[in-house]
Amino acid sequence: MPSPTLDAVDLEILSALQDDGRMTNVDLAARVGLTAPPCLRRVRSLEQGGVIKGYHALLDPVALGYGITVFAMVSLKSQAETDLRAFEDHIAKLPEVRECHMLNGEIDFILKIVAPDLQSFQRFLTSALTTAPNVASVKTSLTIRTSKDSPGVPIAGAAPTSDYE
Repeated sequence: MPSPTLDAVDLEILSALQDDGRMTNVDLAARVGLTAPPCLRRVRSLEQGGVIKGYHALLDPVALGYGITVFAMVSLKSQAETDLRAFEDHIAKLPEVRECHMLNGEIDFILKIVAPDLQSFQRFLTSALTTAPNVASVKTSLTIRTSKDSPGVPIAGAAPTSDYE
């Protein structure tokens, strides 16, 4: 899918909203150097164009009782499209699975899973994940700590870049 043509102001809008999705349109307009009406038109255009997919609150999983995060590497018995879709449809119904990515290579999917504790995760693993359609094997890794968790994507031209090049 080709990238839409975005100018420097669009990139500044995206960067600002990615940092603070609750920012008012007036504050956003002031930050990017526009008046409110054209700023709102640009935001609506970015939403309608699918560049802005939604707005979310960033929640603390521990404060909500989800004390562990696990990554599960899932291999399937078959990679036929119908089998892949059946697995994805099953995973979509499991709220504990927060992310599901299909991979190329030896592992078919990597899942990010949250659970209140190890016992809860074990029950989830044996009752919902290993019993999913077409699952051949599941390898799991429990996170010890998270040193970086940056939602979104880097916005080129809107923020300082890294020193590598």
